[in-house]
Amino acid sequence: MIFGKYGQMILSNMEKNYPYRKQELELTGELNTKIFEREQYILKLKEKLENEIKTEYKEKIGVEQRKIENITNSEKEVDKILYQLKENEVTPIGLEDVLIELEEKINMIC
Repeated sequence: MIFGKYGQMILSNMEKNYPYRKQELELTGELNTKIFEREQYILKLKEKLENEIKTEYKEKIGVEQRKIENITNSEKEVDKILYQLKENEVTPIGLEDVLIELEEKINMIC
């Protein structure tokens, strides 16, 4: 059976830390089932936690929105802006500074 990322981590952990339990599960034919069940449990837990964090973040912090209209008509310029935001891994805290800088550049051009 092919496992996902977490299944592989579980199997590796069993081989390293619980070799006798792994061997027992192999002999009874339960190894794949147990790893699959555990992997599904981890994925559900991960999804639950991600949703809780997103909800909690929105409720406590709020979502700020800022819009700059008419940045450019050039698709190439839009690609440059998106690339800059992506490559610099702009965080929500740093985004305002980047947008202000872009807005100043636009105003200088106009």
